[in-house]
Amino acid sequence: MNTPLLHIALAVLVGLPLAAAAQDAQRQAEVAKRGADVMPFSLKATTHIFTKTAEGGIQRVVAKSAADTQQIKLVREHMRDIQAQFQKGDFSGPTHIHAEMPGLAELKAAKPGEIAIDYKDTDAGAELSYRTTDAKLVRALHHWFDAQLSDHGADAMAGHPHHDHGTMMKQ
Repeated sequence: MNTPLLHIALAVLVGLPLAAAAQDAQRQAEVAKRGADVMPFSLKATTHIFTKTAEGGIQRVVAKSAADTQQIKLVREHMRDIQAQFQKGDFSGPTHIHAEMPGLAELKAAKPGEIAIDYKDTDAGAELSYRTTDAKLVRALHHWFDAQLSDHGADAMAGHPHHDHGTMMKQ
């Protein structure tokens, strides 16, 4: 076997994942920096939870400490604001933070009322529930959730239907 070729192959196999991880970390840092322009709360003091459902999904933001009333207040204000914006088809906030991302173009193109977006206070923050009967928009929401999970890194997690991640905070 050609030993130099084997060494090159091994270097590529080891190097590619490391390069991808570095790119992910760089993108997450850029997203966090731009996020401060749009989100009034601290990313480090909160967790984004994205739960896919058959009709769309649930986007929840919670304070890591249930005693952090300032972060909870800021999360709730922000989530109410983006609910109103999204219902008008205005996705400028996510566009500023993430630039173009999977699913976002389809969500922007949806007609008013095609996606129902409901706001709800949670114990340590707030959530938006997205529901639609259009399978294309459900897929777009799922792609959008996946992209946000990737972009927010350690400040986000995938949720699971019927699990209350709001109780994970320190009391």
